[in-house]
Amino acid sequence: MPVARRKRTDLIVDAIKQMIVEQGLGPGDRLPQEKDLMTQFSAGKSTVREALKSLEVQGLVSVRTGPGGGAAIERMSEERAMSLLSNFLFAKNLTTAHVQAMRAALEPMAAVTALPHIDADGYGRLGEIVDHFGDDPRLAELDFHAVLASYSDNPLLAFSCRFLQRLLRELAPDDAAGEAADPEQFRALIRALEERDASAVQALSTRLLEQHGQSDVPLTNLFLAEPDAPARTKRKPVG
Repeated sequence: MPVARRKRTDLIVDAIKQMIVEQGLGPGDRLPQEKDLMTQFSAGKSTVREALKSLEVQGLVSVRTGPGGGAAIERMSEERAMSLLSNFLFAKNLTTAHVQAMRAALEPMAAVTALPHIDADGYGRLGEIVDHFGDDPRLAELDFHAVLASYSDNPLLAFSCRFLQRLLRELAPDDAAGEAADPEQFRALIRALEERDASAVQALSTRLLEQHGQSDVPLTNLFLAEPDAPARTKRKPVG
């Protein structure tokens, strides 16, 4: 079977990404002007503009027209990255059980990696969540683990945990919660964190997440809102 030839635009997109890496460019840095990119890649204006538009859609650059315009590297927001990732999961028949299984695997690890870094402010936020647990136990449980993930020193792990939490926060039906949590179990986890007891933190966090993984219902849809789009959340996360 013959290999499909890649579009010239896609090749230029890859070349610009490689240029960004090789030159150590970061958010706020500008790419060469359009005419210089045309010369560099021996491409026409429409092809270069299409490549820049592709990079803009990916959230990697912003393009301004007119005098002083051009393409500048952007810092992609976490919300944008999550919305793009949710697009990939569309039509995957994802359920709350799938999400909770991943949480049970990742969030105890995140809690342990947060152990050396959580500070007085973090303990205060955790305590406040538990004190108001009765207001909405489902969202309080997500808030609690979101705070822990925010103190992890592993950015990929922290992002993965917050993505899973956001799926449940925005897309799970209200009746998808598992067994009601006992706030005292969360207080016990806070004490283990304060005592820097990694094994207890791992065990308590695992137990809490396992008891929340009983429901298995489809997520309502798999499209998370883009930044600046109308929010679907019932409450913004604490973390």
